[in-house]
Amino acid sequence: MFLIKDLYSTIQQSINLRREQHNKTKMAATGRMNHELKRKAKEAEKNCSDPVELLRCKCLQRGANGIKGLARTFKIFDDDGSKSLDKYEFSKGIRDYGIVLERDVVDQAFEALDKDHSGKLDFDEFLIALRPKMNASRKSLVTQAFNKLDKTGDSLITTEDLKGVYNVKKHPKYLNGEWTEDQCLLQFLASFDSDEKDGKITRDEFDNYYSGVSASVDSDVYFNLMMTNAWKL
Repeated sequence: MFLIKDLYSTIQQSINLRREQHNKTKMAATGRMNHELKRKAKEAEKNCSDPVELLRCKCLQRGANGIKGLARTFKIFDDDGSKSLDKYEFSKGIRDYGIVLERDVVDQAFEALDKDHSGKLDFDEFLIALRPKMNASRKSLVTQAFNKLDKTGDSLITTEDLKGVYNVKKHPKYLNGEWTEDQCLLQFLASFDSDEKDGKITRDEFDNYYSGVSASVDSDVYFNLMMTNAWKL
């Protein structure tokens, strides 16, 4: 009887240790990829003449959340919910986000993105144009990951969705009683979030984040391995 209990305890400890190592590895990998992404974006900027590509580089120098951060800044100007930007809002949003670009470069970027010459940029189309491109294989992996996390099927990832997927039991602040499980999960969601911490990740925010991560990973094989291991796809 005691041997069975001891065996069960050993197995459980082994499972918990693997989960802890998995979570630590995932966080460390995210840190390394962010560092590599910032380095690549800074290097790419040196030889960049395309105004849209230059804006993309500036955003990615802030890491995988860079484009999402700019998106949140633009949302502040959308008082009427039109989901569009004029040239003034576009220019002011870039400035307010802390990106320094010459005025003519900003104007050229706006004109390049304003495909129908209406003087307005559709908000969602602008973000899609700004994201680093992912090939079909990588897009499929990101879709699989989002669908797995979105257990409720409401196109949002919340703390409820993460329960049972992301283990917090070994989080130091959970262990010392400082944080609840939900607080630990919110902190994890914050790695995808920026500025406005609402504890919810939309599909667009998830795509924005992973398009940034993808830009730091040259190998499709490694990206596949990273996504498969991170989310057990």
